[in-house]
Amino acid sequence: MWPFLALTALAALVGILYRWRRQSREQQARIAELDQRLRESNERFRRELEQEHAGQEVIFDCMIEGLVVLDSEGRIRLINQAVENLFQLNAEARGRTLLEAFRRHELQDLANRASAQGQALGLELTLDGPSPRCLAINATAFHDTGGTQRGVILVFHDVTRLNELEATRREFVANVSHELRTPITIIKGYVETLLDGARNDPQLSLKFLQTIEKHTNRLTFLIEDLLTISQLEEGRIVVNHQWGQLHTLVAKVLEDFASRAAARNIALANQVPESLALRADLDRLQQVLVNLIDNAIKYGRAGGHVSVAARILGAQDSPERIEISVTDDGPGIPKESIDRIFERFYRVDTARSREQGGTGLGLSIVKHIVQAHGGDVSAESQPGKGTTFRLTLPGEPPSPPVR
Repeated sequence: MWPFLALTALAALVGILYRWRRQSREQQARIAELDQRLRESNERFRRELEQEHAGQEVIFDCMIEGLVVLDSEGRIRLINQAVENLFQLNAEARGRTLLEAFRRHELQDLANRASAQGQALGLELTLDGPSPRCLAINATAFHDTGGTQRGVILVFHDVTRLNELEATRREFVANVSHELRTPITIIKGYVETLLDGARNDPQLSLKFLQTIEKHTNRLTFLIEDLLTISQLEEGRIVVNHQWGQLHTLVAKVLEDFASRAAARNIALANQVPESLALRADLDRLQQVLVNLIDNAIKYGRAGGHVSVAARILGAQDSPERIEISVTDDGPGIPKESIDRIFERFYRVDTARSREQGGTGLGLSIVKHIVQAHGGDVSAESQPGKGTTFRLTLPGEPPSPPVR
């Protein structure tokens, strides 16, 4: 009896051990499966974090504004491409302090103030170099959900172009104000004199009225030129291309200036080939020639010469460009002024220009009209030997198409 009971107990024990071992193997397999799933999940999460971080860096690098993120210890955690380009930095800047990376105490002071006060605005920084840049920099501290400060963000705005535009605006307003004030003051003075009794003197009143008319015309020319330059700069003038003979157009302009040239004993010459035709906005091109020839007569040498010439740049059967030149033999333009003469209101000789009644916008209008045609304009001059203005326009076949 006892042996049978012993064998039965042993068999039960073996069964229990077998089931326990099988369950242990199944449990280990489940643990291994869970461990594999956990590793796969961690790897997927890591890749997603890397992709998200890479996406954030791509976004930051695409920003026009410069961006620097500091951690809670004041070290650079993130820096985008715009800042690296502005300050010529590399990836080694990460992990450093602002002072170590940029070598500028102003940036470190700005970050310290933002860390202490929560925000620091309005730092202006100028970067010297071949192309100086002006930056406006703001800094803000950021916090986690628990309110603990995690670092500081600095944003760099390149305001170079804005400053240039503001300077241009101030200069433009100052120049226009001056150009308007001078003739208005003169007109007002003569009108007051006439009202005070000068109108009773026929000769004196006639002289005053002629002066008033002269400065009224000056105001009219100024306003017309301002409207023209505004429309040209904003691209609101449509270039109406049409075929025309350049020699004929130049002859018409020179004829209009014949009396003024004779008054200064200046000889006018039309050296444009009679066969040369071009396709352009002939009215605008006439305005260009008027401005250039007007300047040549005004500032050229009394008893001198003014000539207009043209040539084809390129093969006769397929010209690339047409060059038109206006040349005088006057005193010339100083070297330091050549690069600025196409600026609005720029004058080589301010006193003489105002005496001649110019608005200071003629050459700027010339530049914009030529550029609207897809061409360019330049000036060459030697003091005492005269000046040549050259403008080039896209070429067309020398003869207009048969209709």
